[in-house]
Amino acid sequence: MLRHIVMWTLHPHAEGADKASNLEKAKALLMSCAQVVPGIRAFEVASATPGMDCDADLVLHMLLDDAQVLAAYQKHPQHAAIKPFMKAVVQARHCMDFNVK
Repeated sequence: MLRHIVMWTLHPHAEGADKASNLEKAKALLMSCAQVVPGIRAFEVASATPGMDCDADLVLHMLLDDAQVLAAYQKHPQHAAIKPFMKAVVQARHCMDFNVK
């Protein structure tokens, strides 16, 4: 099993919208990819809880069968279609993948 975690910090304004609007759109776009390939065991998208000491605005947490499933997800046309929006609204991105026993 492989765990894939991505965290994003969004720009205050981008694509003609404020951070809150772009955050909701990003969450919806990411959730639309939750079942694009077989082998995705868990898929969670969340925004930072107000008032907590967070370094990011948005997180994606996935549990996958293996690295091949992640590669298929990354290449899937539905996932590829959201990348231009994400790149436009994201100020910083952090990612980590690790094996789970």
